[in-house]
Amino acid sequence: MPNFCAAPNCTRKSTQSDLAFFRFPRDPARCQKWVENCRRADLEDKTPDQLNKHYRLCAKHFETSMICRTSPYRTVLRDNAIPTIFDLTSHLNNPHSRHRKRIKELSEDEIRTLKQKKIDETSEQEQKHKETNNSNAQNPSAEEGGDEQDEDILPLTLEEKENKEYLKSLFEILILMGKQNIPLDGHEADEIPEGLFTPDNFQALLECRINSGEEVLRKRFETTAVNTLFCSKTQQKQMLEICESCIREETLREVRDSHFFSIITDDVVDIAGEEHLPVLVRFVDESHNLREEFVGFLPYEADAEILAVKFHTTITEKWGLNMEYCRGQAYIVSSGFSSKMKVVASRLLEKYPQAIYTLCSSCALNMWLAKSVPVMGVSVALGTIEEVCSFFHRSPQLLLELDNVISVLFQNSEERGKELKEICHSQWTGRHDAFEILVDLLQALVLCLDGINSDTNIRWNNCITGRAFVLCSAVTDFDFIVTIVVLKNVLSFTRAFGKNLQGQTSDVFFAASSLTAVLHSLNEVMENIEVYHEFWFEEATNLATKLDIQMKLPGKFRRAQQGNLESQLTSESYYKETLSVPTVEHIIQELKDIFSEQHLKALKCLSLVPSVMGQLKFNTSEEHHADMYRSDLPNPDTLSAELHCWRIKWKHRGKDIELPSTIYEALHLPDIKFFPNVYALLKVLCILPVMKVENERYENGRKRLKAYLRNTLTDQRSSNLALLNINFDIKHDLDLMVDTYIKLYTTKSELPTDNSETVENT
Repeated sequence: MPNFCAAPNCTRKSTQSDLAFFRFPRDPARCQKWVENCRRADLEDKTPDQLNKHYRLCAKHFETSMICRTSPYRTVLRDNAIPTIFDLTSHLNNPHSRHRKRIKELSEDEIRTLKQKKIDETSEQEQKHKETNNSNAQNPSAEEGGDEQDEDILPLTLEEKENKEYLKSLFEILILMGKQNIPLDGHEADEIPEGLFTPDNFQALLECRINSGEEVLRKRFETTAVNTLFCSKTQQKQMLEICESCIREETLREVRDSHFFSIITDDVVDIAGEEHLPVLVRFVDESHNLREEFVGFLPYEADAEILAVKFHTTITEKWGLNMEYCRGQAYIVSSGFSSKMKVVASRLLEKYPQAIYTLCSSCALNMWLAKSVPVMGVSVALGTIEEVCSFFHRSPQLLLELDNVISVLFQNSEERGKELKEICHSQWTGRHDAFEILVDLLQALVLCLDGINSDTNIRWNNCITGRAFVLCSAVTDFDFIVTIVVLKNVLSFTRAFGKNLQGQTSDVFFAASSLTAVLHSLNEVMENIEVYHEFWFEEATNLATKLDIQMKLPGKFRRAQQGNLESQLTSESYYKETLSVPTVEHIIQELKDIFSEQHLKALKCLSLVPSVMGQLKFNTSEEHHADMYRSDLPNPDTLSAELHCWRIKWKHRGKDIELPSTIYEALHLPDIKFFPNVYALLKVLCILPVMKVENERYENGRKRLKAYLRNTLTDQRSSNLALLNINFDIKHDLDLMVDTYIKLYTTKSELPTDNSETVENT
């Protein structure tokens, strides 16, 4: 949502300008001076808190000396800053225009008072100046210090101005490349004929701007030695890091303003040959919208303890987030990474007990549980399932081939056949019932893959037929068959529970109460695992027989047992000990870990949502469960009375008033601010990763991240450019970027070309 400048005759807004915008101060005396200087009568009756929240002034209304940098990435005002630059006359040129920001007309007495105030202020400044001169005369060292301060605000030389304009042009090109997803490198070295110099994409864009008549770049190019790069790789890297930090800071500033947030990581990705963790933050912005934004990549570490330390250090020290305000953490990772991220979650919980470890709403519970099972066969099976789904989504022709096979197999059940076809055209591997679907589809998948591999009409190229052969071999392995059948049956106990967790707010609330029943069922399975496994193994062998798959133990196990003549281990008992038992045990423990007592208490607080309250006949007890968030409340002593008023408000509502059914709707109620404790609780509950983002418009971070990874080759990915591409709509301050670069990487005596690198025969 854009910020508009509150100054009269100023039409600037944040979306159309790189200028900084500043809130009105909360200090009453200073805020009053801002209002007086603005000369807007409609602001005089507003409180400092109202002005601070709803009104901004752009940097154009402040003297340059009033603006300073407390950090390389933020523009702030000095503590005593007062706006003094205003246009109070231009509206007079068009007396018939309508002005939303009306200028207060001063009486003669008020004008005299203002003049006298300015005279008094001038006299005070002169007096202070005399006192300063006298003290400097007595203390020469202080005078030297004053000279240093004066030197800081000396006007820029012509050379420094040209240097800043030059750097600004370079930053503009880098930002363009990031937003448009243009890789820095151009042609591969082996693609370029010997003796031919071809610039990379960055150098090519520089030359294009020079040829288009950009004077600053042309002048710099003419004075640069012919055997140097116009902008070195080192300089590009430094500038990209500054771009990334400045763009990230814009999001993090909003996160800090909202106080509470949650941390979410997505699956580990390959960035130019190195593994990275994508990190997203959830928070409620000043417009009461739940947002999930991408804030960067963290290098992945193989050692879980080192990863936990670096994860915490990056978030707190590098990004400047206060983890004391973190209220949730969730990690979506593939098999093999799950145990390490669980260590990260445990270490954060030890330091910050209120950073509840939860499931993420964007991941189905059953798939999340399956990915966390520490059994190699399960990891291999999950990878195979993803590859099969990806294979058929390569082209519409492959999906059509699969549709034809399904039609033949389900001639006697056309309704189910039609349903499976629709499912195959979606990303079905992320569904709650993915393993049930896979078992139903398996015969069709095998026949289709086998048909593609043995096709005599040469409809498919060698790459597709070769891949079909590999996948067909994988899905017709008996180990794969047993694994998916066991997962299907074990996770059937959690399917309805997981589906409710991704449902409406009321579904999530009542799901929390059903966890005990789910755990009871799984414990019963564990106690009678012999019986259950016998049924599961029989189902797997029947499916294998139907597909003409030989029942056998894994090759690795058979080779290990070749010299052991006493081994009487059967296939059934082998899979019970290595698959069924560890899978059931792990899922029970994982459910207990992720749905901790604190997590369940938080979900019980969802009875604050009026529709849930109505289903409970307004007989609720949120106060008991809300104790864990007592320190987050603005007025904890009045919580009980406020909750009573909140219940009465909805219990005795008018007949034509519907009960809000989501936290999103409750947060947008016109009178929500009359219930400050309820408002604070809803905001905290809203950011828990298990709660879904109600408005898809504010879930851009994850969608854009997936799009970037999908559209960018692995070796062309860049963590810096990725952030610029994913957050392309975030405003940026070029002047801040240039000043930061000069501050960090150059001194006044250095020339910008000092960072250049020598190249041969360019």
